[in-house]
Amino acid sequence: MTPRIAAGLFALLLAGCASVPTNDAAVMLPEDARAHPEHYVVITVRNTPVVVNSYAASTPRGYGGQGPYRAGAEALERARAIAAAHHLRQVAAWPIELLGVHCLVYEIPSNEKRDQVLAALRSDPVVESAQPLARFEVHGTTYNDPYAGLQRNLGDMGVAASQQRSQGEGVRIAIIDTAVDVLHPDFGGHIERGSDFVLDGRRAGEGHGTAVAGIIAAVPNNGIGIAGIAPAARVIPLRACWSAGDGAGECNSFTLAQALAAAMDAHASIVNLSLGGPSDPLLERIVERGMSRGIVFVGAVPASGRREGFPTGIDGVIAVDAAEHSSHAPHVLYAPGTDVFTLAPMARYDAASGSSMAAAEITAVAALLLARRPELKTQQVEALLARSMAAGDAHARVAASVNACVALRDLLHSGECTAEDGAVARAR
Repeated sequence: MTPRIAAGLFALLLAGCASVPTNDAAVMLPEDARAHPEHYVVITVRNTPVVVNSYAASTPRGYGGQGPYRAGAEALERARAIAAAHHLRQVAAWPIELLGVHCLVYEIPSNEKRDQVLAALRSDPVVESAQPLARFEVHGTTYNDPYAGLQRNLGDMGVAASQQRSQGEGVRIAIIDTAVDVLHPDFGGHIERGSDFVLDGRRAGEGHGTAVAGIIAAVPNNGIGIAGIAPAARVIPLRACWSAGDGAGECNSFTLAQALAAAMDAHASIVNLSLGGPSDPLLERIVERGMSRGIVFVGAVPASGRREGFPTGIDGVIAVDAAEHSSHAPHVLYAPGTDVFTLAPMARYDAASGSSMAAAEITAVAALLLARRPELKTQQVEALLARSMAAGDAHARVAASVNACVALRDLLHSGECTAEDGAVARAR
């Protein structure tokens, strides 16, 4: 055998090893679980994983050739035992490396009450945790007037002056939401395709996710459309929610857990969560693990105006509401949230309202700060933003809003913030 033939056979052998199919259960939820989450529960069991190296002589979990994190035989056996003991049907499963557990979704029998099933599961020593498959909603309402607002938020927040100092360079922002129309011309082709954890066959962008991404990352001064607040940041769209009509969207515990883990795998600096729902122990654990790694989480306050539920009920998450809302709560930041002009799917533009839009603005301003000082902790970012809210332009349309110019001035100890003329700095 010649050296060339031997090398070719060796390469084929390596390719074959790298393409071994996995035997993990599908991570896609059935459509019924999205429509009727009350019929399903989420449980976790401890997982001693099986790791398959992706090439010969590679080390487990080491270097760039690490293999996938899979459910071990013991975890799989526990899953089968739980299903049999409690008369459940497994519909999806996913090993969460971040927590060292195997996460499973089970359908409960139609004649069983979910609370009773959960009580029995929580008393089972094999079960690490058990909870409902919770439903979450994106916070916002989209209108049909494509020119309402005309980005008054930029003047309210001192964005033009702030973009002279920072446009979010080097900051990675994960947007967990409905699908983003990454082909919108006002993104200029710099938004990556991202990942889809709903897997319902949809390929087009959706309204809410596109609106949130547009506020953050639309390209300024490109001769079309609008200007994003942090256009030089790298946006990572992660679809965990699906459209529910009239600008609304829905998500659940399982899709959000996958997207949160993906955000950490992508080394996101900031995670935008313009959504909300009930407290969720599994999601809380994942977010707390992310915060321990220095990730900044920004969440939209629910309609109550209070920090509660997921994600804003979690200590350490930056909670944001629309400045136009009448009741202002402690430990909440405020930004313009009514008729915020932004992007819509299919190369359109629209005005959107809600705490989702305000959360997107705060995410973008946080990116401006982190671009200049990557070592900032969440508490420092939040403190700078809170101080800017008190020191902003008293003559602005929304006087209680976070002011990006003031926050950067205080961070850099230089520069002046004066009344803006509405111009937006040219992208560098």
